[in-house]
Amino acid sequence: MAIRVLVVDDSAFMRKLISEILNEQPDIEVVGTARNGLDALKKLERFPVDVVTLDLEMPVLDGVATIERIMATKPLPILVISSWAERSYEATINALSKGAVDFVAKPSGTISLDLRKIGDELVQKVRSLVGVTVSKPLTKSTMPRPVVRPRLRSKARAEVSDIVVVIGSSTGGPRALEELFFRLPADFGAGLLVVQHMPKDFTRSLATRLNALSEIDVKEAEEGDTIRNGLALVVPGDYHLIIDHNKQVRLNQNPPVKYLRPSIDVTMLSLIETFQDQVVGVILTGMGNDGAEGMAAIKQAGGYTVIQDEATSTIFSMPKAVYEQGNADYVLPIDQIADWITTLVNQS
Repeated sequence: MAIRVLVVDDSAFMRKLISEILNEQPDIEVVGTARNGLDALKKLERFPVDVVTLDLEMPVLDGVATIERIMATKPLPILVISSWAERSYEATINALSKGAVDFVAKPSGTISLDLRKIGDELVQKVRSLVGVTVSKPLTKSTMPRPVVRPRLRSKARAEVSDIVVVIGSSTGGPRALEELFFRLPADFGAGLLVVQHMPKDFTRSLATRLNALSEIDVKEAEEGDTIRNGLALVVPGDYHLIIDHNKQVRLNQNPPVKYLRPSIDVTMLSLIETFQDQVVGVILTGMGNDGAEGMAAIKQAGGYTVIQDEATSTIFSMPKAVYEQGNADYVLPIDQIADWITTLVNQS
């Protein structure tokens, strides 16, 4: 049976172009289109749909409000098709927080005549969302407060770190990261690096959102930043990040690894020489196997490795790659990972 897609965009031209790209695939069928969120909700009552593609900037009922309505009634996999404009970065991260699973960025603004530039990515992501179980997002009022265990030794906040936690994530990652960061204690005794597969500029908005939710400090990484306790650095999109022997950030635009920049493996592998066995590697939800090589190296060096379990992963591919190689010390639901890595950091 073909993948049934509802295309939602206020531009008739964009609806037509998106539909053409998808309908050219033998396994995908656009069963309907909608000009705004309210129209989309009506269409969802009429058609069985597997995946929704959704514009964010629409009249009557915008994209974020539409996501909230869908999540409150009949959660479905939603792929945001976002314009590449400054006002869209925060809106896209908000949409992912509200329940959208993934996004693609239009190559040239709201009306992208050159949308076919991202045609392969659009098709791939629609396919990847089929069968994904979508749950209603937790809100801050429903998330339990972090459990802070007694510290085994004093680790002053903002000191240069002896221990680093490196977290890799992809599809479904922004929501998983929110839940993890909400639970980290304010006196977290290690530095953190976050490698989320996401285009440039969007990672800055992700860092801003995580900083607002978390009791630790979160920012987008910059050249020369130092790994410090209680500070999380989000790798900027379109850059690889490595750590030098002074525990400082070095950014580069070397060729993509496995078509990815940033690459989780690149960052993880760079940590071993400087931090040796004082690394905790974490792989969250995502497609592909980025991070599997890095986690193997962390485990071989004597560090700890943690993966998100299948039940709470949007897509289990990345954690599964680590698990199948025998390199996962702990397989945990997302709501337990923050507490466990806090314990591991305290024991290191």
